[in-house]
Formats: sequence, C-alpha cells, structure tokens
Amino acid sequence: MIKGILSLLLNLLILVIVFHALASWFPSLRNSKLYAFADRIVSPMLEPIRSVIKPINGLDFSPMILIFLIYLIKYLLKL
Repeated sequence: MIKGILSLLLNLLILVIVFHALASWFPSLRNSKLYAFADRIVSPMLEPIRSVIKPINGLDFSPMILIFLIYLIKYLLKL
C-alpha cells in the first residue's frame, strides 16, 4: 500500500518535471499558473543539480538528471 502510493507520487513528480522542462520552451506556458505551480515544486530540486552541472550550449540537463535520480530511488526501493 505505502509502496504503491510512493511509486505513484514519484511518477507524478516525473510528469511534473517533464511538463516543467517542456513548458520552459514556450513563453505563453511560462506565464501560466500551472507552470508557476510546477516551478515551485521542481526548482528546489533542480537548483543543487544546476550548481554542479552547468548548462551546456544553453541546454539544461538538470531535469534529465533529476528524473534519472528518481528512477534510481525507485529501483533501490524496489517500487
């Protein structure tokens, strides 16, 4: 039961990260309330990664690294 809920929450977090990354390419979406909500959730997790791995040629790989870390946590917890 708890594993199922935790797995669901981590999957939802991955969706929010993907939305945040894709929406950042579109100025009209960046001004939406949904993006602001996603930004409040995702940015605190991305900032430590961004401080270690800087964008390369304008490409920010921190969302991909965060998703990888979430999948690693799911694997280690066998979710």
